[in-house]
Amino acid sequence: MAKRMGVAIATGILLISGAGIAAARADDTIRIGFIAPSTGQFAQIGNMMIAGAKYFLQANGAEVAGKTIDLIIRDDGGQPDNAKRIAQEFVVNDKVAVLAGLTFTPVALAVAPIATEAKVPEVVMAAGTSIITEKSPYIVRTFYTTAQAAVPMAQWAARNGVKRVVTLVSDYAPGYDAEKVFSDEFKKNGGEIVASIRAPVQSPDFAPYLQRAHDANPDAIYVFIPGNFAGTFARQYVERGLDKSGIKLMGNGDLTDDDLLNPMGDPAIGIITAGQYSAAHPSPENKAFVAGFTKFAGKRPNLMAESVYDGMTLIYDAIKKTGGDTDGDKLIAAMRGMSFESPRGPITIDPQTRDIIQNIYIRRVERKDGELYNVEFATFPAVKDPVKEAEKSN
Repeated sequence: MAKRMGVAIATGILLISGAGIAAARADDTIRIGFIAPSTGQFAQIGNMMIAGAKYFLQANGAEVAGKTIDLIIRDDGGQPDNAKRIAQEFVVNDKVAVLAGLTFTPVALAVAPIATEAKVPEVVMAAGTSIITEKSPYIVRTFYTTAQAAVPMAQWAARNGVKRVVTLVSDYAPGYDAEKVFSDEFKKNGGEIVASIRAPVQSPDFAPYLQRAHDANPDAIYVFIPGNFAGTFARQYVERGLDKSGIKLMGNGDLTDDDLLNPMGDPAIGIITAGQYSAAHPSPENKAFVAGFTKFAGKRPNLMAESVYDGMTLIYDAIKKTGGDTDGDKLIAAMRGMSFESPRGPITIDPQTRDIIQNIYIRRVERKDGELYNVEFATFPAVKDPVKEAEKSN
């Protein structure tokens, strides 16, 4: 009996010790729940985001502040309900320290209540509506706000001989943002909006909307559409002869994103956009990033991949700053006001709004070394979100 009790006690000690070792190992792992579409019509966008995250790990390793990073990637198909369910599973089952990725505004907004309730930082890497960071004190953004690009685009156009503009945007929240802020800024600078056109967000047929834009006889058309439709838009722009009409084509950077440019072909040449990132950005940091990413992924990075890379940098730097402590409030506090030199240029997380402060570049599509690139020719430095800045002044 005594012998059996001794064995039982010894076994119990081993079990307790084993549990302690397992707990210690778990404490040494920090899980990041990454949500992006890898299937469906938005897979092109999501796969570039996923490539950005995986390349970051290859380039920077999977250890930070003595902890091992476990990046868990799940496919939401770009659908808000899926993203919400995945975020809940990440928080409850996987005990993630950070929620990341998040392709579109409805997706980011669907996840926001979960981030708030769980006190888990939500790093938005690819959604641009201004209100996003206001929906949870745990949201930080490393992408851009639609207004950050639309306002400089309007200012540049008004200062460079464009007097009459048609706005043509997709019929969803970021499109409304783009339409309003561009129009308001352009009119404030002396321009005229001669027509405001909205196309269904899921429609790849822009021909009738382009015809309406042409008939309004503008100097330029300002466009905001999801990047995965940019090739169709450019082709139909040429098919209707607008490229030879003398009407300038302008937009936010998504219109001529780097992974779409070469397939767009010559119809893209001359398009002017305002954006935060181009693979042609002439900095040592970007040249190294483009070379490394291209070798890893077999293609050059786009604005989504770059934003994810910066988002992962932000997460790593916050973990370093907290000494490996993954308390949500401490991580958010560490992210506020953080600055670093990114491949896109200098960036800072606004300590008040938790949005990104960054340079916005005016670019023209040109052929360079046999490929199409967004070549930067003007810079608006350290741009904050104009919508939030206007709210502060009211």
